[in-house]
Amino acid sequence: MSKTTKDIKKIVLMYSGGLDTSVMIPWLKENYPGCEVIAVSADVGQGTELDGLEEKALKTGASKLYVLDLKRRFVEEFIWPTLKAGARYERDYLLGTSFARPIIASAIAEVALLEGADAICHGCTGKGNDQVRFELTFKRFCPEMHIIAPWRTWEIKSRDQEIDYAEAHDVPLKINRETNYSKDKNLWHLSHEGLDLENPANEAPIQKPGFLEICVPPEQAPDQAAYVTLGFEKGVPVSLNGETLDGVALIARLNEIGGANGVGIDDLVENRLVGMKSRGVYENPAGKILYKAHDVLESVTLDRDTQHYKILMAERYAELVYFGQWYTPLREAMDAFVDVTQENVTGEVRLKLYKGGVTGAGVTSPYSLWSEAMATFDGDEVYNQNDSAGFINLFGLSMKVRAMMEMMNNA
Repeated sequence: MSKTTKDIKKIVLMYSGGLDTSVMIPWLKENYPGCEVIAVSADVGQGTELDGLEEKALKTGASKLYVLDLKRRFVEEFIWPTLKAGARYERDYLLGTSFARPIIASAIAEVALLEGADAICHGCTGKGNDQVRFELTFKRFCPEMHIIAPWRTWEIKSRDQEIDYAEAHDVPLKINRETNYSKDKNLWHLSHEGLDLENPANEAPIQKPGFLEICVPPEQAPDQAAYVTLGFEKGVPVSLNGETLDGVALIARLNEIGGANGVGIDDLVENRLVGMKSRGVYENPAGKILYKAHDVLESVTLDRDTQHYKILMAERYAELVYFGQWYTPLREAMDAFVDVTQENVTGEVRLKLYKGGVTGAGVTSPYSLWSEAMATFDGDEVYNQNDSAGFINLFGLSMKVRAMMEMMNNA
């Protein structure tokens, strides 16, 4: 049964401290008279963006603020499974925002149930993917919860109007109208959207001081190449340059190394779930390095048929993540398949980083399927080259029969 405004007395707000959710606290207090607003922030690696949030939330009308440390779970339960699957949305997007949403939403749902809230409020627009990702997760964990999505109903129609509202209600902001890019930052990546980036005809201003926050432009990267060695166990990264690290520390370290070498800047136009195309610039150095290393290691540890089928499945896996369908039986079934494929994806990969590029520089594995005896161009005694003639005759038999039929009919 749908709740009315009068029924809603306690609202849990998904609170980032950004423009959208900052103005939503006073807006909720105005439009749901007498309601209590509980702000909840999920720490998935935003760093200093979380500084001062409690003071700000309380000052603008929230009764309390939860800050949930989800970084380790984010890496182990979301990033690593997606990396093992090799999932990339539309070939290049490494799903940084996409797989952060279900873990955030599941934690928000837990707080809402704990607090006995009447509703959950989020700051997603009606044009974006995140509204779907959040609300599908709510359907999984709190299916009866009322959802408030102000961007679908309120009188504010633009980010400029949001800033006007914030100024009128003394809501402190860290942005201004000229640098009001829409950004999403977590341990895995940083995305930039809006303003001049909206039109794909415009070159992204990556050379502009202050635009990039993790990476340097490739042109400004060192003239000397950097090398990294990554160790994997069953498809999971476990060490960097010989040092065993947990996932959070490993990703943070790779972001520093990769960012300093201009690695991981992607300028993409992607197909949103809701139907429109959207342009964004992403900084994702750790992701770019780890995906390359994982690909290289799989190239020597997976048999051909498994490797080819896994590539096909990775595209569908990426769609599930992008579409917000993390908590589905299909994704769980795909994970079961992926885990089997990763049993022997163990070894070390050396990579060369140079001015934005990432190339392989050596790979070793105790489970390598590469055989020097088989692959060598020198003489060998394990491969009879005469066998290939019979193989080609059988493999091409259908083509030969078709050609003979066409020749006979055209005679």
